[in-house]
Amino acid sequence: MGDLTSLLSCRSVSYLGPPGTFTEEALQGWRGLSYEEAIPFPTVEEAILAVEDNLADKAVVPIENSIEGSVNATLDTLAFETGVLIQGEKVCGVNHFLLAREGVRLEEVAQVISHPQAAAQCRRHLVELLPGVELEAANSTSEAARRAADAGEPVAALGSRLAAELYGLAVLREGMQDHPDNRTRFVLLGKEKMPPSGNDKTSMVCFIHQDRPGMLLQILQEFAYRYINLTKIESRPTKEVLGDYCFFIDCDGHEDDEVVASALKCLVCKLPRVKLLGSYPAYGEEGKDA
Repeated sequence: MGDLTSLLSCRSVSYLGPPGTFTEEALQGWRGLSYEEAIPFPTVEEAILAVEDNLADKAVVPIENSIEGSVNATLDTLAFETGVLIQGEKVCGVNHFLLAREGVRLEEVAQVISHPQAAAQCRRHLVELLPGVELEAANSTSEAARRAADAGEPVAALGSRLAAELYGLAVLREGMQDHPDNRTRFVLLGKEKMPPSGNDKTSMVCFIHQDRPGMLLQILQEFAYRYINLTKIESRPTKEVLGDYCFFIDCDGHEDDEVVASALKCLVCKLPRVKLLGSYPAYGEEGKDA
């Protein structure tokens, strides 16, 4: 597997672009990660699949927000479209800025361009500041900023301070998020399995038998019996049959730890399929990567 330092050194990292996204900000300050080139991709799916297709060695993408919950594009791509693994996580505060070309006044804005997740995180403030404003979707906050910069009309965008600097935009308002402690969890993806660090998290997807009562309880029992703490559990459609769901689960510990390995072994016996998404160093609550 190699040591942690070598596993976090690579030639290239893909990320949700274009330049100026909150994802790029997370990538720039990723503790321990060293790389020669950062490659922006227009969607989360493309950024992840770039690793699968050997267009990049690693990827950084958002996976969860404290206001809007999971980033479904990330979960679905990891579960159904690729075999890349989570190698690390990072939690960043997200401060949304309302941006526009120099000279555009707030009262002139008739349209706001935004990634849907960003717009949802700023829903109340948008209604209060710009009642009835038209919302137009973009693939990322930096794409929204770039389009606002190129627009001939008085258009605004929700984006980062970095995006404002890169595209020469003025800040009409900062702190647009409806909840001040707005945080997003980002994950680092790659093909290699990470060694135990002593403070780890394991992510997996559990696929269940159809029409069998108590399947979720049978899954949860394996963790409860071993006193393994679950940090997240979420259901998502399998994309096959209406009403057919799988469960995304995060738990404390590494897949090589005795108790976690034992739980996984029993789950594999019980369920039609268990897909490991990776064991990786957990984010430190004191504000640093573990």
